Amino acid sequence: MNKPKCDPLEIPDNSDFKVWKAWLEKQAEDNQLKYLLAHADDGVIWGHFNKGYHLITADSVFPQFPKLHPDTLQQCRIFGDKSEVMIWKIDGGFKARLIQDNNLNKDDYYITENQMLWGTQKEQEKDGFTLVSDEKQGLRHAVPLTDINFKNNERPLRLTVHHYINEDDSGVARIYLSRLVKVYF
Repeated sequence: MNKPKCDPLEIPDNSDFKVWKAWLEKQAEDNQLKYLLAHADDGVIWGHFNKGYHLITADSVFPQFPKLHPDTLQQCRIFGDKSEVMIWKIDGGFKARLIQDNNLNKDDYYITENQMLWGTQKEQEKDGFTLVSDEKQGLRHAVPLTDINFKNNERPLRLTVHHYINEDDSGVARIYLSRLVKVYF
């Protein structure tokens, strides 16, 4: 079975955030990506791309959250319905790759998983983000969604993930690659 196309990408060899932001915005425009989810030394960073593919991160709306910066970044995914760009830290720099669903062969397939995210109540909604907290855990994050319907202390936020399946010559199937698709409620 063939694997979906997973292309390496050239990434800026530079810690200037303006250069990185321009690169992320270009990737978002070229691949019609909507959201950003990054893990950094100082926390989780959510973001979204507006209609002009300009990146807006949660710290620009809620300054208590960490800023997206190459010096603290561990991993970053920008994603949409049909593709994902992933960046990860390696010794001495970063690597990046692109997965596109439209490059799947007819024998390729994936399973869809909808993961539950933390958040049982809305604290504040502003400029395309909702600051949510989880009453039981005391956790907070600012998701790039608005008009979320919180009720009965439930967790309505979800993250859709595609898990790509591959079979070896003996017919044993395994998940060999996963990508983010969307965040919703």
